Amino acid sequence: MKNFTHIQSKLPYSKPFLFVDELHAVTENGIEGSYTFPADSFFYKGHFKDKPVTPGAILTEVMAQIGVVCLGIFLLNDSLTANTEIAMTSTQIDFYKPVFPTETVTVRSVKEYFRFNKLKCRVEMVNTSGELVCRGTISGMMKANNHA
Repeated sequence: MKNFTHIQSKLPYSKPFLFVDELHAVTENGIEGSYTFPADSFFYKGHFKDKPVTPGAILTEVMAQIGVVCLGIFLLNDSLTANTEIAMTSTQIDFYKPVFPTETVTVRSVKEYFRFNKLKCRVEMVNTSGELVCRGTISGMMKANNHA
């Protein structure tokens, strides 16, 4: 089993668009990780004047990075290369609670399938009180690009 730092080092993102602070558990069937939203994050400027709220697109991205990309990196294991292409193919997310600056969220993802380079997961996000923030499904493609 690869350690979680190895998985995080393979993520194709950097600040300010890296939304994975910590991975808590990873198996071939799912993953759990968390992220804390810094108060000075770029997307809070103007997203609700005087009362910043994390945009739903960013919440979806957090779930995609932890719940699909990190899990996909784990599942691809040694076949992952610098030429591996990663792309989100579909999302269906329902939102229930807002997330504010400095809040920490936990993402839990369960693999529905991983075949023909497509990974589909059921994902959910909870806040530190254990309240459901959002949930749904996210799918992505991960494949080696041998033409690079």
